[in-house]
Amino acid sequence: MTARDQDLRTQKIWARDAPHYDGWMRRIDRHLLRGGRARLCARAHGRVLEVAVGTGLNLPHYPKGTDLTGIDLSPDMLARARVRAADLGVDAILSEASATRLPFPDGSFDTVVCALALCCIPDDRSAVAEMHRVLAPGGTLLLIDHVISHRFAVRTLQRAIEPVMMKLADDHQLRRPLHLVREAGFKVVERERYSFGVIERLVAVKPELEPDPEPE
Repeated sequence: MTARDQDLRTQKIWARDAPHYDGWMRRIDRHLLRGGRARLCARAHGRVLEVAVGTGLNLPHYPKGTDLTGIDLSPDMLARARVRAADLGVDAILSEASATRLPFPDGSFDTVVCALALCCIPDDRSAVAEMHRVLAPGGTLLLIDHVISHRFAVRTLQRAIEPVMMKLADDHQLRRPLHLVREAGFKVVERERYSFGVIERLVAVKPELEPDPEPE
């Protein structure tokens, strides 16, 4: 499947699911995330990019006055995010774009946020690499997602439902973004796992550029 074909498939999935998304997320937020969105977004600072902003469920949790840009591949999800931003009085730039081809120059942001989205991005490695690219040196990646559990019983259930969730929504159950974050060049400074090991929150930093060596 070409990248364009995959994008069209993803847009079709979210066009179907957008009307129901907030209802699903309310249950997940209550039983699994348990305040994870608020704790994550409170750490955002400077120029902020949210990758896969969805319907804008994170918008109420950013510090007041945040310089926020959000992208999503789905026009249907973005339409709901724009309504939510207007209702909240949040001034954010919300536009359609792919997480694997971010339309921003290198080093454009001080913080990148991604919440419950890498699980549904087919090429998660490229998405994390793009987050690293658009962050300024010293910038922060704030990430929360569902991951493969370290508990045997939960992991067994995740393996059982993986084919169904992939067929219905391209929703991966067995990923572990931690490894991709480190591979991309980030330094992980905080890591938290909870809800039976299914939820993982990461805070990672793009290292500062090392100064050029002085000429001999």
